[in-house]
Amino acid sequence: MKILVMGGTRFIGVSLVKLLVSQGHDVTLFNRGKKPSPVAGLRTIIGDRTDAQQLQDKLSGETFDVVFDNNGRELSDTQPLVEIFSDRLQHFVYMSSAGVYLDSDVLPYGETDATDPKSRHKGKLDTEAYLQSMAGFPFTSIRPTYIYGPQNYNDVEAWFFDRIVRDRPIPIPGNGKFITQLGHVDDLAAAMVAVLGNQKAIGSIYNVSDSRYVTFTGLAKQCAIAAGKDPAQLQFVYYNPKDFDFGKKKAFPFRLQHFFASVDKAIADLQWQPQYDLLSGLKTSFEQDYLPSQRGQSEIDFSTDDQILANAK
Repeated sequence: MKILVMGGTRFIGVSLVKLLVSQGHDVTLFNRGKKPSPVAGLRTIIGDRTDAQQLQDKLSGETFDVVFDNNGRELSDTQPLVEIFSDRLQHFVYMSSAGVYLDSDVLPYGETDATDPKSRHKGKLDTEAYLQSMAGFPFTSIRPTYIYGPQNYNDVEAWFFDRIVRDRPIPIPGNGKFITQLGHVDDLAAAMVAVLGNQKAIGSIYNVSDSRYVTFTGLAKQCAIAAGKDPAQLQFVYYNPKDFDFGKKKAFPFRLQHFFASVDKAIADLQWQPQYDLLSGLKTSFEQDYLPSQRGQSEIDFSTDDQILANAK
């Protein structure tokens, strides 16, 4: 297939592009050209996707079977792209987020559960609604939970590694029993590719993540094992975040609630299964990314930790 990937040079895009190329697809990237292609020799169209006129100028004469929209945050990012290709695509795959769900007492989240119109991912909700309103438009929307793996530019697993490799106490809000869910970036890419040529996926929304869940404390322990440390030696400091004013700084990388989604629909429709359990996935992050980056020797801002630890004494 002839495929356009929006972005393609960071995290999800890297895993996706490598997988598409390995399967023999003809891949073109559209991005600002600030980072190298993850696969040498790929055609790249340089442009700013937030500029609708640039999209029109650079893409209106192009023909693709599939578009992967990895980095559209607002409807204004995606609508011009859809308008260009609306009547000449086999598939449009949109990267949404499980963060769109309304906080609920009933879990895991399913694809038909209520969404939060005040979510910080409102732009993705608006985009999904727009795609659904386009009669006959062949879209699929993917809703991952927390994504982890090599080249993660968000402090998810690295937040724990930073403290574990330095033998620092690990401050965790509440009692550490909030349940969350992580999905490996390579498993996410595999699910994205699995929608291609699958008629069940047309017009569908899929949660994509690991099929199992973990507590905050349990995640720290898994990170310790992945880093070659004894989890029994970890020192946890539990705290009430309402007792602190961290300003604009983020003291912990996860939302302070139970947050996990069912991936049963993706497993059933896409003939897809997560290949990484949490520990094996975290080992890829630590061994292939954290250690080579030498982040363990870098200067890290632990000021929120110090604020919490000072109060705990």
